[in-house]
Amino acid sequence: MQQDILINWSPQETRVAVIENGALQELHLERSLERGLVGNIYLGKVSRVLPGMQSAFIDIGLERAAFLHVADLLSSMAAKHADSPEAAPPALPIEKQIYEGQSLLVQVIKDPIGTKGARLSTQISIAGRLLVFLPQDDHIGVSQKIPLEQREALRHRLQNLVAGEGGGFILRTNGEDASDTELQEDIAYLRKTWSRIRESASREPPKSLLHQDLSLLQRVLRDLVSESTQSIRIDSKEQFQWLQAFGAEFMPAAAARLSHYRGERPIFDLYNIDDEVARALGKRVELKSGGYLIIDQTEALTTIDVNTGAFVGARNFEDTIFKTNLEAAGVIARQLRLRNLGGIIVADFIDMVREDHREAVLAEFRKHLGRDRVKTMVSGFSPLGLLEMTRKRTRESLAQMLCEPCPTCSGRGMVKTARTVAYDILREILREARQFNPREFRVVAAPEVIEILLDEESQHLAGLSDFIRKPISLMAESAMGQEQYDIVLL
Repeated sequence: MQQDILINWSPQETRVAVIENGALQELHLERSLERGLVGNIYLGKVSRVLPGMQSAFIDIGLERAAFLHVADLLSSMAAKHADSPEAAPPALPIEKQIYEGQSLLVQVIKDPIGTKGARLSTQISIAGRLLVFLPQDDHIGVSQKIPLEQREALRHRLQNLVAGEGGGFILRTNGEDASDTELQEDIAYLRKTWSRIRESASREPPKSLLHQDLSLLQRVLRDLVSESTQSIRIDSKEQFQWLQAFGAEFMPAAAARLSHYRGERPIFDLYNIDDEVARALGKRVELKSGGYLIIDQTEALTTIDVNTGAFVGARNFEDTIFKTNLEAAGVIARQLRLRNLGGIIVADFIDMVREDHREAVLAEFRKHLGRDRVKTMVSGFSPLGLLEMTRKRTRESLAQMLCEPCPTCSGRGMVKTARTVAYDILREILREARQFNPREFRVVAAPEVIEILLDEESQHLAGLSDFIRKPISLMAESAMGQEQYDIVLL
């Protein structure tokens, strides 16, 4: 697999496209006014403790209070690291661990999404180039992406480097081949960062930001670059020079693949990325075979429906279904990454009779998910033939970042018919007539609703006017949506 990373920079927005084998797989976006919060460390203030939910709301200076569950409290986290379940002491109820008005050092582990506030943890972790520092822990770990046979030796080596100084560390995947000197430099950098955070916490008032995670440009070098990355191209000379200097100091291997794009065409036009993004905002995804997917994202879960469409090329219907599902498995895995869909995901593949076909589709799906940096868990096909899975959600999806609910339908995807709205108006007039005694009722509504009232419902409107013994006048307002109307009492 060959990977290329393209960076489109502007003062207001940074966009990063991850290209694998010539196809867009991921799009990362950061706006200067809407920068993500994951990794940020705050001195929060407990605003409310909810014993019934075993959680608390923490004020960290944002528009909405952030959320802290008892499982993310330091004492509860410590219990998780016990050697055996029998040895782990039961976590204390949250009301016995924190109280309202208390100042608390917290870290954002999930961005605010929709109406939900940010999710917090008191278990602080600071990511470096090669290591993740756990200042309140003594755990020494190694990334699970490193082969099992190498982990124990790396863990022992890391224990020798940090012996006696306190704090825990996790070796990141890109630290597998690092020298002792490089690891020691990263350890010193992370300890210095933690020392600065503690010093700020002792003098700053509650709701202060104490530490901010790296910008998207810096995280490209830290998190997105892998052995398969061939090139990193950026279209801003100024940002190229800044990122090159940052990379030379902290990530020289990644910085060596960095180059300044000087082409006349916009950098994202090289792979038609803007067109791909536009398609990723739609519900329907075409398959090369002629089939298609329907992807429906809701707050609770995402559903994906697979259809054969116009594909009739196989020898029999069973093979047609199998080939469509096999292609859909790869496309679904790509769409999850591209759209950054998270939470519960249910894929309704076309029903397959043969067990070996189901196993082959599941294996193909898991193979493609193996390239995903985000943690996923696939439970397989349910008795109803649905493939159920979860994908960790730490930030908003692509649609949530780029779009907002339709002001006409409020995100439902449908609006009431003009006739339904006309009947709502007739009922509302009757309701108003029982409470008030105006000289006249004037209805202001969309032209198509007024047309219904003047034409097909004119007899009912006249009957209502006679019943309430008041004149009813109509006025069309083209600026109004079909569901909007006003009843003015004159």
